[in-house]
Amino acid sequence: MRTRTRTALTSALALASASALTLGLASSASAATAGRTVTDGTRSYTLSLTAPGTAAATGTNVTVTGSGYNPDQGVYVGLCAIPAGVDTADPATWNSKPTPCLGGQDETGTTGASHWVNSDWYWMSPSNSSPFTESGGLGSFSVQIHVKAQLSSTVTCGQAGVTCAIVTRADHFDSSDRTYDVYVPVSFQ
Repeated sequence: MRTRTRTALTSALALASASALTLGLASSASAATAGRTVTDGTRSYTLSLTAPGTAAATGTNVTVTGSGYNPDQGVYVGLCAIPAGVDTADPATWNSKPTPCLGGQDETGTTGASHWVNSDWYWMSPSNSSPFTESGGLGSFSVQIHVKAQLSSTVTCGQAGVTCAIVTRADHFDSSDRTYDVYVPVSFQ
């Protein structure tokens, strides 16, 4: 088990390093990485999510990468308001679903603001979903999403105490599962 975790961590760090380089080329935003280790059933996963830490308030496309995920559990990747009581540095507080999210649960890809990553049903939404890249029973992804400060007509990141993050969260087949939540806080310029 220790070797598997070490191998997964090494792979995650290599992917994160490559992702940081990709982010630097794709936009002027600085990259940030967040992660957590979770146990789902009898397996442990070391999740790593890399995304920009800053973005243009008016909107920009950003590349988000992840590794160490359970390829049997689909996730949404998107920009969401951080729920009250959630400390993005403490996974023990990640008990509330990140919401509202820009683009919501965009299964059709009409907004480009979120992306659905799953290995079983991605073909149902070809314009907004993709399968995990699988290796050694772990899933990774690299997707592009559109982010902007205004999540809805009443919620804007950075205003009225609203803080936001690029997140992964379990997809609509298991939306109450907080196991695969990972937060990379984002500020807007």
